[in-house]
Amino acid sequence: MLKVAVIGGGIAGMQTALRLRELGIEPIIFERDKELGGKVRNWHLLFPTFTESEAVLLPLKNRVAREKIEVRLATEVREFDSTSVTLASGEKIVVEAVVVCTGFTIFDARVKDEYGYGIYDNVYTSVDIERMFVDGKFAHWRGEEPERIAILHCVGSRDEKVCQRHCSKVCCVTGVKQAIELKRRFPKADIFNFYMDIRMFGPGYEELYHTAQREYGIHFVRGRISEASPLMDGRVQIKAEDTLTGRPLRMSVDMFILLVGMRSNSENEHFARTADLRLADSGFMQPKDLFVNNVCSNEEGIFYAGTVTAPKSIGEVLNEASMAADRVAEYLKER
Repeated sequence: MLKVAVIGGGIAGMQTALRLRELGIEPIIFERDKELGGKVRNWHLLFPTFTESEAVLLPLKNRVAREKIEVRLATEVREFDSTSVTLASGEKIVVEAVVVCTGFTIFDARVKDEYGYGIYDNVYTSVDIERMFVDGKFAHWRGEEPERIAILHCVGSRDEKVCQRHCSKVCCVTGVKQAIELKRRFPKADIFNFYMDIRMFGPGYEELYHTAQREYGIHFVRGRISEASPLMDGRVQIKAEDTLTGRPLRMSVDMFILLVGMRSNSENEHFARTADLRLADSGFMQPKDLFVNNVCSNEEGIFYAGTVTAPKSIGEVLNEASMAADRVAEYLKER
């Protein structure tokens, strides 16, 4: 049976492997973590339907196990080309093709030190908030429920200063979803979303945005927060400008949440150099084109699926993974 390497065991990698198996091709998943699932493992509810992440992950994991797909966990790929994969251990595996599903890296909010993440108490990232919901251990300010919460969009996205010019695509709807979740948990809290532009591109996203305002009373302020500073009582003071009214704004909040974007993986440059692949200006892997060959690389026999090429929603990732597997099958048939 023809053997194909799938580098990455998140939802893109699992879906790619499952579709390859359906097509009569033998996939091998290489995952550097000790568990399959990628970053979705740390997510609580998925927008816009508030579906539990396990409802997506468990069926994929169970099918991978049921199909007896070979999975190499805690295994790091050092380099690859269209015919082989070399592991960090030095082992070399011969394959017929490679699908790169290595995903993205979460922007490190500490780079934006003006917001005080990792410096001040009560400053969190959107990833921290998801983890609190997953663990069921929500950090209350001074043991009390917060009265005012601020959520800042585009931290590490659309920001020339940190060389992150791209839009991370799912941050806006994540901010709306988390605002609703927080309002459900802390019904007396006033919640403010500070944004540059609200980008609600997907099915049900715009409706969720209106629901947040009409049914939950979430406030949306068009303006960029310039800085945050600690107060004596443990709260955080933020300074911003309401760009719709042109007025400066100063607010004290009990929780300050940074919606961190997606950035490209640092190893992309290494993979591009060793496999003669192209990088986009954003640092993500560049597909052959953005239309009919968006899951193909510029090198025959190497394919992409998921957020390794750009920020995407979970639905887009799953669809693209199936498409990548189909293109692999076409490639092998032509050979």
